[in-house]
Amino acid sequence: MDAVFSSASELAVAIRSRKISAVEALQAHLAQIEQHNPALNAIVIRDDAAALQRALAADAAIAQGELWGPLHGVPHTLKDAFATAGMRTTVGFPALARFVPNEDAGVAARLKSAGAVLIGKSNVATMLGDFQTSNPLFGRTNNPWSLQRTPGGSSGGAAAALAAGLTPFELGTDLAGSIRWPAHCCGVFGLKPTEHRVSLHGVVPDPRGTPRSVRVMSCVGPLARSVEDLALVYSVIAGPDGQDTDVAPVPLGLDAAPLSLAGLRVAFTADFPGLPIAADCRGAVVDLAGELDRAGAKVDEARWPAFDLDKALAGAGALIGMMIGAFENDGGERPGPSLADYFGALQQRDSVIAAWERFFEDCDVLLCPVAMTNAFAHCEPGSPLLVDGKPVDYHLVSAHACLFNYSGHPALAMPYRLDDEALPIGVQLVAPRWAEARLLAVAAAISQRIGGFRRPPGY
Repeated sequence: MDAVFSSASELAVAIRSRKISAVEALQAHLAQIEQHNPALNAIVIRDDAAALQRALAADAAIAQGELWGPLHGVPHTLKDAFATAGMRTTVGFPALARFVPNEDAGVAARLKSAGAVLIGKSNVATMLGDFQTSNPLFGRTNNPWSLQRTPGGSSGGAAAALAAGLTPFELGTDLAGSIRWPAHCCGVFGLKPTEHRVSLHGVVPDPRGTPRSVRVMSCVGPLARSVEDLALVYSVIAGPDGQDTDVAPVPLGLDAAPLSLAGLRVAFTADFPGLPIAADCRGAVVDLAGELDRAGAKVDEARWPAFDLDKALAGAGALIGMMIGAFENDGGERPGPSLADYFGALQQRDSVIAAWERFFEDCDVLLCPVAMTNAFAHCEPGSPLLVDGKPVDYHLVSAHACLFNYSGHPALAMPYRLDDEALPIGVQLVAPRWAEARLLAVAAAISQRIGGFRRPPGY
């Protein structure tokens, strides 16, 4: 078997049935990293010795009839935003350059309990704060489809590593599209669950020891090369962990029968009011809507919910600013946002959530763009970007994705096709809150029709 481009699900079965050993799977991925990571700079922290020790233990357990869990012996990397006991967690931030946590983040612990073998960490934007992946500690990550292009951010190292066969699955964080935008750029799958589905415990350690302030909008979710792997990894990490008390004990419902596209109610929009969109990204949504219609789905152009998009995006930005800036003090006399301001921002958000929930009463899933463009050339953060030759605000990159962080709805990015420059173009699927099972089933059915992951040339 081709270990480095097999799915995590396939590797897990092969290791359990002893068709391949955990050590062999690990060594294949380490060889792929040695060959391709120098050009990509996707994997920035490694502990090969610890990974080999755990892989050996996984093989010994299998030989004795012991199964640790659904990911037994499967190697993987992890975004450098999750605390890992005994392995550095830097978030690309100089103050954390030598930080080694004493305990695992909730999701890292879940993966370990499921039997996974951690190889190392993937690169991020500094403190997860950009749409490209670069930081003062480890430098810039490149896109395996074109080294001159960004893999996205802040989970750019994760998406690039996946696309290049350096890891079979990854986890990302997503406050403003940081799972879906890199997945779109690199031609892989990424799931942002409903907020409060997955624990945020141990995400982005704060060197000042301040209380966790990011309590809404931010999510943790899987990136993978198939919907099956998204579902597998999601089933491992979702649900309460006893640490993040915001996570609700809502059943996952992932054991449903495969879904048929026939009769599926699909609303689609290729245009978000007032937002720029490249013709290629717009065309992908329109063309896929047509394919789904021909497959028997009930496809209708979406009627935009009853809220002002500009106000919603401004509200999202304001809320993010309040949370990440809660403990900052610039020494000035001008007061920052008050508690009343924060509650007011949440109330405005509530109205947008309610509008989307009413929208989903008439459809099963929304099909829409992931972003206004696909992978752009490396540039100075904040520089205007060209969308079909016209300069647009750099910060609008996240608008199509961030809207569903603001509303808390589960959203999934999946690869659709390549553009004229042989770069991936993805689409975004959105479902009602808590409906990840339905969303994954829809994505699986669509993926079967249009095809899934394509391997970048040269890998």
